[in-house]
Amino acid sequence: MENIHHWLSEHGDYLYRFALARLRDPHLAEDAVQETFLAAIKNPSFAEQSSARTWLTGILKHKIIDTQRKSVREIAASELIEEDANMDEFFDAQGHWSDLPQEWGMPDSALEQQQFLAILQKCLDKLPAKQQALFMLRDVEENENEEICKELNITATNAWVMLYRARMGMRKCLEMNWL
Repeated sequence: MENIHHWLSEHGDYLYRFALARLRDPHLAEDAVQETFLAAIKNPSFAEQSSARTWLTGILKHKIIDTQRKSVREIAASELIEEDANMDEFFDAQGHWSDLPQEWGMPDSALEQQQFLAILQKCLDKLPAKQQALFMLRDVEENENEEICKELNITATNAWVMLYRARMGMRKCLEMNWL
């Protein structure tokens, strides 16, 4: 227990700054540091093969990753309502396309055009990071769903929902900026 008090006074500020730089939220950074010290107390496996700071930072890195994964999974209800409301304009009351997607012509020739590539990149950049990665892995690189879910650490259901939103976002952006 003496070590914990020493570690807190010796490394607490450093660990907080480390977490704050990555999470960019003071409350989340505090929580991550607290969880780091709790993990160190519950599992005192420090074998002094490295410095205490290095060991605690390693624990903190895992806590930060857990926090980031949790925040990706938790989407505010207001975001869902707003996002779904934007998609409603594409469908009628029965769930069918109100307007069929516009003909995009020959995709091969469009991809060769630098202007299209610039707009495509602009539209991709507007997507949230995980949707962008999912869209690229599935629709551009044509990876299998199981492989994508494993890489992004998401469920298959979550992947389909995110892919749907990414495709709708891309469609809307491309229709507004290209077609």
